[in-house]
Amino acid sequence: MIKIATIAGSDASGGAGLEADLKTFEEYGLYGLAAVTAIACMDPERDWAHRVFPVDEEALRSQLDTVFKGVGVAAAKSGMLGAFYAVDCAAEYITRYGIKHYVLDPVMVCKGAGEALNPELNDSIAAKLLPLAEVVTPNLFEAEQLSGLRGIAGLAAMEEAARIIHGKGARTVFLKGGAKLPGQSKALDLFFDGSRCEVLEADLVDTAWTHGAGCTTSAAIAAGLARGLPVFEAVSLAKRFITLSLRNGFALNRWVGPGNPSAWRAGNLFK
Repeated sequence: MIKIATIAGSDASGGAGLEADLKTFEEYGLYGLAAVTAIACMDPERDWAHRVFPVDEEALRSQLDTVFKGVGVAAAKSGMLGAFYAVDCAAEYITRYGIKHYVLDPVMVCKGAGEALNPELNDSIAAKLLPLAEVVTPNLFEAEQLSGLRGIAGLAAMEEAARIIHGKGARTVFLKGGAKLPGQSKALDLFFDGSRCEVLEADLVDTAWTHGAGCTTSAAIAAGLARGLPVFEAVSLAKRFITLSLRNGFALNRWVGPGNPSAWRAGNLFK
């Protein structure tokens, strides 16, 4: 059984965070482990407003010992970290246990929130985790934070941002444009590994049920790498995976809806 880890926040609603990661790992036929960095809750009395409760450093380190020292994994990803010590711990354990297949999802904002969760952590994430990442998966907002560019609104700007982020140490950048690029009828994402620059496109899924899409995408890439796929194939397969998930999303309540990571079973991509 191939083992894979997520270092991420827990989403009490089940659609994002480590819950989305573990569901995705399961769909790839992997055994998922998790170290919880924070607990994200939503207040139904305040229109689903987010509250985030960090897990203390001792508890996080104990989880990481369990996952990396006690079990061992073929690949790992990180999502919401939320504290300087969580960034430091992620870097320490990824380095100490030689995790080559590490995917960094630089979570800087919750869906439904309009500002970075902890803007002061951006520099720490860039300095300590980008150089360890086989793949980093920023959305447009996160790419602006990591690259220093503002107003990324087209493929040329996406490529410039990807080159800057790659220059900070990540071996591969998968920059997710998705449905956010103006005037586009396709969901466009950019792959850049320092020499190869390719646009990946898929039909735009017209849905409001996108909760957990970023977590699911990065988890799928990490899962593909754990299964031994080359990076571009892992990224390409992950894009197919998230597209199917979004096509089959559903309303969880009146505020939010996740994709459906089990949607690809009908196609069984690993026949």
